[in-house]
Amino acid sequence: MHNDTPLPFDLPAVARKKLTVDFAGGNQSSDGGLLLLREAERGLGVCERLAGSMRDLRAASRVEHSLVELIKTRVLAICCGYEDGNDLDRLKDDPLLKMAVGRAPESGAALCSQSTMSRLENMPSRSEAVRLTAALIDQFCASFAAPPAEITLDIDDTLDEVHGGQQLSFWNAHHDARCYLPMHVYHVESGKPVVMILRAGKTPNGREVRTVVKHVTRRIRRHWPATRIVWRGDSHYGRAEAMQWAESNGCGYVFGLQGNSVLDGLCAQAATTLRFRHLLSEEDKLRAFVSFPYQPKTWSRPRRIVARLEASLQPTDSGELTQEIDIRYVVTSLEGDPEHLYETVYCARGQAENLIKLHKVQLASDRTSCHSATANQVRLVLHTAAYWIMHALRACIPATSPLARCEFTTLRARLIKIAARVIEHAARIRVHLPTSCPQRQLFAAVARRLTAPAPS
Repeated sequence: MHNDTPLPFDLPAVARKKLTVDFAGGNQSSDGGLLLLREAERGLGVCERLAGSMRDLRAASRVEHSLVELIKTRVLAICCGYEDGNDLDRLKDDPLLKMAVGRAPESGAALCSQSTMSRLENMPSRSEAVRLTAALIDQFCASFAAPPAEITLDIDDTLDEVHGGQQLSFWNAHHDARCYLPMHVYHVESGKPVVMILRAGKTPNGREVRTVVKHVTRRIRRHWPATRIVWRGDSHYGRAEAMQWAESNGCGYVFGLQGNSVLDGLCAQAATTLRFRHLLSEEDKLRAFVSFPYQPKTWSRPRRIVARLEASLQPTDSGELTQEIDIRYVVTSLEGDPEHLYETVYCARGQAENLIKLHKVQLASDRTSCHSATANQVRLVLHTAAYWIMHALRACIPATSPLARCEFTTLRARLIKIAARVIEHAARIRVHLPTSCPQRQLFAAVARRLTAPAPS
């Protein structure tokens, strides 16, 4: 039975009247915000870009769903919170999802099923998966009206725990799990995603970091040859190979650096001075910043180190307080005041963790359950496309609205998960949203912004 309907059921009475519930409400959708997502995607063109990066090897006479339709279906479903391909078996007749893909809500053919989507995810070859990933960088560059003079890119990895024999999955003792550690790169100033790369569940070595920095930089410079690029990351990415390549190719960097006894010795005088200042002050904590050149044996040249020293009182096992000095190090090619470089430039790297949370947790990009690593990379690309659409939708919210800086789950709950009744006439389609919709004014304002003609 393809059109089976659950039987009606009763709930406790209301105002002494019997309450019966059924699922015979007609052609309705639970995701009225698909109207907004459709316009956001049309403005971005991200699904068209991804479809253009793939070869369609299917027999043309048997194709019922084009590549761009398949990609739109999957990406928009992710935006609505349907992160599994299995959900498409229940969504293929959703009237608003059909409209968002480009089909009529009632007379149009049904959307693809889960099996068709699984074939799509496993269809690209390894080289096509590379082109899909590179298309994300092209999308990032295309989102700017003009090339910026300078950009800062945050690079980090995140835990993607797996439960099976997926290719490239490794046991990681630090996380106590079998996992991937996909690499995320974001634009600092706007929070836009640049690229996401699936990788084995181990700490990246110098060659791997250099390869990513090199290819991402070169791809961006194909669009913006004069833009200066600054890379920022924690000590995982402060590798000699990556720093040397950046220096030889006009890139800046600021990376965390693991401390050692030599670095502590170079900071000894500053630490002693800070101890005395802390003892004489009434502050709970006191900080100092120093900068000096440093060259270990593995580096080809000396590089600038910025050290942050913090004196504070810490409890001992006996309950007494003792003065402690905590030192953190950063290696950088940037000039400027050490305090500014550490406090303002480097420490702002923490925002990348919030962006990764949007991508991994709120768009479920850790659902990498395909056996093939290539298919899992394709999934990561599709989830990044969903990130682009959600980011574009949020950017259209007026700055005065409380939702202008909200997380994606809040955006989904307020503007996407809205019931909608769809009626298709011969020459018009009507969508009725609830009269009591709390965000109806904001919904209309965002719709007008998304459909406004671009300034000439």
